[in-house]
Amino acid sequence: MQGKKDYQEKLFAQFQLSDRVPEQSFYRRLKGVLDLDFLYPMTKGYYGESGQKSIDTVVFFKLCLE
Repeated sequence: MQGKKDYQEKLFAQFQLSDRVPEQSFYRRLKGVLDLDFLYPMTKGYYGESGQKSIDTVVFFKLCLE
């Protein structure tokens, strides 16, 4: 089953991860210049309809880039 991460910033004890990630980090810059949403329809056929959801396809490809 194809998973898709719905990211929502969560506030926990006055700590926000997005405030701690440097502005020039690889993944921040990547998000600004590369839209990988086209991967969802391209890879949908490789996922089953039942079972536990897998890692988000876009997250997986971003991890492979670095």
